[in-house]
Amino acid sequence: MSTLLFSSFAVLALTLFGTIARAAESPVDAAVPASRPLSPAVLPGNGPSQHDFLYAGEWDTRKPDKQSVFIVRGGKIVWSYSMPLRRADNGVQEFDDATLLPNGNVIFSRMSGAGEVNPQGQLVWDYPAPAGTEIHSIQAIGENRVLIMRNGNPAQAMIINTRTNAVEREIPIATPIKGTHGQFRHIRMTAAHTLLVPHLGEGRVVEHDLDGKELWSVDAKSPWSAVRLRNGNTLIAGDWSRYVREVDATGKTVWEFTQADVPEIILGNLQTANRLANGNTVICSWVAGNKNLDEWPGSVQVLEVTPDKKLVWALRSWKDPVDLGPSTAIQLLDEPETNAPGGILR
Repeated sequence: MSTLLFSSFAVLALTLFGTIARAAESPVDAAVPASRPLSPAVLPGNGPSQHDFLYAGEWDTRKPDKQSVFIVRGGKIVWSYSMPLRRADNGVQEFDDATLLPNGNVIFSRMSGAGEVNPQGQLVWDYPAPAGTEIHSIQAIGENRVLIMRNGNPAQAMIINTRTNAVEREIPIATPIKGTHGQFRHIRMTAAHTLLVPHLGEGRVVEHDLDGKELWSVDAKSPWSAVRLRNGNTLIAGDWSRYVREVDATGKTVWEFTQADVPEIILGNLQTANRLANGNTVICSWVAGNKNLDEWPGSVQVLEVTPDKKLVWALRSWKDPVDLGPSTAIQLLDEPETNAPGGILR
């Protein structure tokens, strides 16, 4: 995700908070009055103490010198790793995806590349994105191996050994979208060793085999992330279209969460969603498209909803000592599946 406008996928975005030019991201409810509270004064759950979690968010323009990924335990930040929003050459760096590994290291994508950092804050593996490419997704798929999606022309998923830095497999992912930024976001390998790929600019989610062949697809507006659930269904987060949707193998919607289900909270871009072992769904609501930074502290960053869409946790944590910033991805560390290598089954 970037403020740079790419030539063939420029979108003039009307956000519910204001007008921005941020390609491939445009919340749609521009009619909501700016004076409306973004969320109630009292929210359900226990704030940052509700779960232990790893948290990453992109485009925190409040802190151009310190984009951060955090580990929160017991309601307190116990670890963080930071980088500037822009490199010396003005290239954008932002945390799009992050996972805490069983060995204590954290892997992350940063648009301008991918990396792995140890608990001491040392970068132990780094993959700079080649010129003209972007990386918004990373997944551990076994010991010392990661799956990344490299937007570009051509676009390709890549399996890389982080200890040898060898590219073990390149998987071509065909797309008619030439503008690099608008091609893909979070992709995930399934337990069947296929790839679930949100084709952001095309408005569909596609399952590919490891040769890049299409196996299955479903239409889905502005898909940011997609994960395969234990029941075989697919959970999709629709970014600026502001939905989280579960579809079955035929593409039929069997569960959906939208703004209508939580009228007391104004949603931002719903970028990622994961299903918990208890059946609840945890959703990241990204609000950094709002140019009015004074409104950010009134917004909710993460929501946890039950299967019947009852809101049981709404995280709003914008002030020190737990200022988490915008929300793109969260890994609940009290969920055993998300602590497993790869976190494939959600």
